[in-house]
Amino acid sequence: MSFTVYPALDIRGGRVVRLLQGDYARETTYGDDPLPRAQAFLAAGARWMHLVDLDAARAGGYTLAPLLRAIADTGLQVQTGGGIRAREDLERLFEAGAARVVIGSLAVRESDKVIEWLRAFGPERITVALDTRQDAQGRWRLPVQGWTDTAGEELDVLARRYADAGLRHLLCTDIARDGMLSGPNMDLYAQLREWVPQLQVQVSGGVRDLGDVTAARAAGCAGVVLGKALLEGRLALREALAC
Repeated sequence: MSFTVYPALDIRGGRVVRLLQGDYARETTYGDDPLPRAQAFLAAGARWMHLVDLDAARAGGYTLAPLLRAIADTGLQVQTGGGIRAREDLERLFEAGAARVVIGSLAVRESDKVIEWLRAFGPERITVALDTRQDAQGRWRLPVQGWTDTAGEELDVLARRYADAGLRHLLCTDIARDGMLSGPNMDLYAQLREWVPQLQVQVSGGVRDLGDVTAARAAGCAGVVLGKALLEGRLALREALAC
């Protein structure tokens, strides 16, 4: 299995931002220059990047189509999502240059619909994002709507359902680690690899240094999403790509 490094940009109100544990009230702004940053990813040797519309993740209605088109025109392959609610949203993003569309809240709330899209567009065009938070009973629950509302489904059940339906790409974030630079929850990814070994799992949340990148690869995951560590200069993208 190949291993892909996804430098990431989260966009809110046109600015590059990061949230702590998905909390919109705890936002750090890193500038209003997403396109130059994407161009820098390409110059460092990246083939893919991860682009998130945080406004749409909470309210629906993807707003980044012009930026997506500009980034795709550089030659980067873009995995992007935020606010996908209808088949027309996917079609619009593909037309704007998305190589792969990420579906999060809807993938939890309406899995039958997303499975239909998976079969219609093919397993290389869709990434399901199952962002998760462990409850007091140790169950991995699946918050939606920009992580502001908790659905009833549990991670293991839904991951298996998608695997059985032919999903290939699964992005999983431990919300408690997101933006915290505390290291990814490798126990969670080991559990996912046991539950759904056929899926290509992308690690997201808490990555802080090169050791975390190599740990993700050694654990058999298919990729890693790099956010805050890149924005704050704690990790050099060229080094991550080289590993």
